[in-house]
Amino acid sequence: MVKMATSTIEIDTAMAMEALGGAIAGATTAELKVYLSGELGTGKTTLVRGYMRRLGYKGAVKSPTFTLVESYRLDDRVVHHFDLYRLEDPEELEYIGFDEYFETGADCLVEWPDRGRTGLPDPDIEIYLEMRGVKRFANLAADTEYGRRLLAIIENK
Repeated sequence: MVKMATSTIEIDTAMAMEALGGAIAGATTAELKVYLSGELGTGKTTLVRGYMRRLGYKGAVKSPTFTLVESYRLDDRVVHHFDLYRLEDPEELEYIGFDEYFETGADCLVEWPDRGRTGLPDPDIEIYLEMRGVKRFANLAADTEYGRRLLAIIENK
């Protein structure tokens, strides 16, 4: 399977990061696996917040750093938001039944996927967020045909 990286997107505000998350949610037609990487403070949870807002979720969206997963049940879908930052060993994923979250037909957004890489299924989209000086950038890559279709939609907006 060949990855297709999109152009790097400059993100100048938190609102723009939320808009990127919203664009991804707006392009989604079926369950989606998104992996979010980048240093602390680059906007991973802000992107997830935009994703959730686009789906109509009005409540607080915070990083589940200590609980590992926060599940959101909406009218027509379920979204699982993971934060693996505090994961010590990928084997810990087995103890929480991690693979079952991915088998439910839900959207799964995973922060810090490198911490659990050996226990994770392949993502549809990978997003690497980075700071360059005072500017923030999002680098997107598609790992599946579905992911490539979604990125094409996002790029054309």
